[in-house]
Amino acid sequence: MERSKNVKVVKLTCKEQYQRLLNRDSETYGIKSGHVILKPSDNIGRHATGEYEEVIIILKGKAELKLTGKKISKVGYNTVLYIPPQTYHDIKNIGAGILEYIFITSKVI
Repeated sequence: MERSKNVKVVKLTCKEQYQRLLNRDSETYGIKSGHVILKPSDNIGRHATGEYEEVIIILKGKAELKLTGKKISKVGYNTVLYIPPQTYHDIKNIGAGILEYIFITSKVI
């Protein structure tokens, strides 16, 4: 199937927990991304990256990152995290305000 090579523009409008930004339905080649907002003490839930690698960009707040078999990392805004394929992880808001981040995943070839 031939895909459009148009530039995509998506406005961050998430006021709640989740906004899908890009995926194959929006005619990307394989990148998926989303905008996440978590209230204090909320977490995204433990999940695995599977055959995808993931980048998380913290825009606002303080987060606790739990990785299977690794220490817990505490990070703040203006931080970029890399999660390798086949990695279970969870992100929790440990701040007093909202935690806001963007995630981007891409299938490992």
